[in-house]
Amino acid sequence: MSLLDLAPVIPVVVIDDVDTAVPLARALVSGGLPAIEVTLRTDVALEAIRRIAAEVPGAVIGAGTVRTPGDVAASLDAGATFLVSPGTTLSLVEAMDASGAPYLAGAATASEVMALAERGLKELKFFPAEAAGGVPYLKSLAGPLPDVRFCPTGGIRPSTAADYLALPNVGCVGGTWLTPADAVAAGDWSRVEKLASEAAALR
Repeated sequence: MSLLDLAPVIPVVVIDDVDTAVPLARALVSGGLPAIEVTLRTDVALEAIRRIAAEVPGAVIGAGTVRTPGDVAASLDAGATFLVSPGTTLSLVEAMDASGAPYLAGAATASEVMALAERGLKELKFFPAEAAGGVPYLKSLAGPLPDVRFCPTGGIRPSTAADYLALPNVGCVGGTWLTPADAVAAGDWSRVEKLASEAAALR
């Protein structure tokens, strides 16, 4: 199955305290969002991926903010089953290709989308979604590039997610709103699960 079809929203998670990783992931999965992108933005991100992969049945754990071939190797070694990059360089896309893991390469312009489509990639991350033009921009891409589907990420809120999901070239969206910092700090996993349930119902 495609990464874009696992759920309408892929939670984009920044983990500062590794002890929150497992309960946070359990809450997201219980709420109906199995695919979880842990961004490589903190020192504990790889350990968080390792723990979620080992301890949360049903989680499809991925690494986000993958920027280098080294990130690819470290993420997969930690147990990530998919990769997401904010943008794409030749060395990075070659490393992701060679890894054999599913991945969403980042693109923000028509030229970037075309270059990746030439490589046979038809499912991409559109980032930063809102700043790069949002729903109108993706509508514009659908005409000349109808065979490419996207996971828009960046600046999307619960109030705008449905507008993206209504587009024929959007399979899912990436969202940071599912794990509010105050809820995570307080261990309010029921709130995280509720937000996940609401997001899962968007499709």
